[in-house]
Amino acid sequence: MTLRQSLLKSIYPVFIFLRKLSGSDSRNKSNSFMKEPVVSFYSLKTNLNNGTEIDFKNFEGKKVLLVNTASDCGFTPQYEELQKLYTQYVDKLVVIAFPSNDFKQQEKGSDEEIAAFCEINYGVTFPLTKKSVVRKNGEQNNVFQWLSDKAKNGWNDQPPTWNFSKYLVDEKGTLLAYYDPSVSPLSNEIVTAISK
Repeated sequence: MTLRQSLLKSIYPVFIFLRKLSGSDSRNKSNSFMKEPVVSFYSLKTNLNNGTEIDFKNFEGKKVLLVNTASDCGFTPQYEELQKLYTQYVDKLVVIAFPSNDFKQQEKGSDEEIAAFCEINYGVTFPLTKKSVVRKNGEQNNVFQWLSDKAKNGWNDQPPTWNFSKYLVDEKGTLLAYYDPSVSPLSNEIVTAISK
């Protein structure tokens, strides 16, 4: 862990407090009318950081939390919280991290370096995908195309606002919610949604 990363990890609680104080997490969205996706979530596939393709059909019957991540961000300590959530709800939840360098060049490493960083510093055992683009443009990862296009997911056009934006999909493949980066993975809001 670099000096910068260590410093960010130590000030993370203050950073979260200030973001909440500023109202940054007010961008959260939920599928209050339970609109069904137009394109099936289970038609999606993506590549893990080791090159293995993962078919989302394998996730039927579980909730899925999809998070765009970066190793050199003020929110990077959320990796530890994501791991705790994943461990606590392993029978009913899949967590998938999508490393991305889209916000202020905060994910500079290779797929191998990212995986090693996550395992060594945060004990991450949930799946990490290949580093990709999550913001809306011609190179956007196909999963994030689905997450941020209501013509596909049924209701949400919100792309990630920063690293550690979170999207929760239910056991039937319906997008339930978007959570802003300042929302902790262990927040009551997310834990309650997973526990239902």
